[in-house]
Amino acid sequence: MIADNTKNSFLTNFPVIIEVPVAWGEMDAFGHVNNIVYFRYFESARIAYFEKIEFIKFKENIGVGPILSKTSCRFKKALSFPDIVQIGAHSTDIEEDRFLMHYRVVSKKHNCVAADGDGMIVCFDYRKNQKTSLPAEIVENIKRIENKNT
Repeated sequence: MIADNTKNSFLTNFPVIIEVPVAWGEMDAFGHVNNIVYFRYFESARIAYFEKIEFIKFKENIGVGPILSKTSCRFKKALSFPDIVQIGAHSTDIEEDRFLMHYRVVSKKHNCVAADGDGMIVCFDYRKNQKTSLPAEIVENIKRIENKNT
């Protein structure tokens, strides 16, 4: 679910924020949320971001869309049930065929950053099965939501 417009101070620079309850089944044998779940949180925020910049629609219509090239996470606070997390996404470093996304997971229960991550997004032509240049429309949409001058 998309979070309301009230941003906490940990997510000030994130134009897309979703909110997700921590599920009991996300915990592992050590009693905290398993590390792979953070990447699912990132994925959910990434897809919400792609929807906002209309990259999903662009891919459906043209066959050119995003593909995740690499990703990483820095774990800062163990999460556990019950909790609600807010996950923010924003982009930087726009290049000809790629951009860098940053993610942040914030625990409402602990009022702190639980994890920071990033992912390199490459523009991919799914019909030709090869990378391609970022469409100008997508670059403009990124700049618009990131409040950058075009």
